[in-house]
Amino acid sequence: MSGMNIDSCIRCGTCCRKGGPVLHHEDKEILRAGYLSYRHLVTIRKGEPAFDPVWEEVRPVERELVKVRGKGGEWTCIFFDEENSSCTIYEHRPLECRLQKCWDTPALEGLIGKDTIVRADIINAGDPILEVMEMHERECSYQEVEELLDSLSGGGKNPQALARLNELARKDLAIRLYAIRDLGLDEDYELFIFGRPLFKVLASRL
Repeated sequence: MSGMNIDSCIRCGTCCRKGGPVLHHEDKEILRAGYLSYRHLVTIRKGEPAFDPVWEEVRPVERELVKVRGKGGEWTCIFFDEENSSCTIYEHRPLECRLQKCWDTPALEGLIGKDTIVRADIINAGDPILEVMEMHERECSYQEVEELLDSLSGGGKNPQALARLNELARKDLAIRLYAIRDLGLDEDYELFIFGRPLFKVLASRL
């Protein structure tokens, strides 16, 4: 947008290509109405490295976040129609999208990190998947992952740390498989329930 003076959306799609929005409690209405479902969401777990729009860099997130997924391996919002440069759920888009104005950013900036939802806010109490999620958080903690990665920073060799990271990545996959195979979790819901596979996150860090 450099060099351009605009005061309204020109449907360039830049915002939508930067990634889907983080969901807030106000967005539970469009979830209940079915305009969004679990298959459209991905969870960024506490401590997971992700792009921070305030610092404009990748940093471990301070709290769990639920976002609208990207397309395939890309960041572009799953609801962005590339051909028509438009949103396929425009009339029912999430709060952050409604406040998104690249020419006037204070409203959106003031919303960052406020009144965001976590997975348990939109999963029925008593659902057995909640216990599996808690086990996953205990067994595959990003706090431990970051500690292990710190021990490898500076190019030093630490075979024990590498072995433990490999073990955590295998455990992460095993828990996902258990939920899908034994509990009947829909594979389309995996990224919402467990977030990004740990081995993919580690691949970008090692």
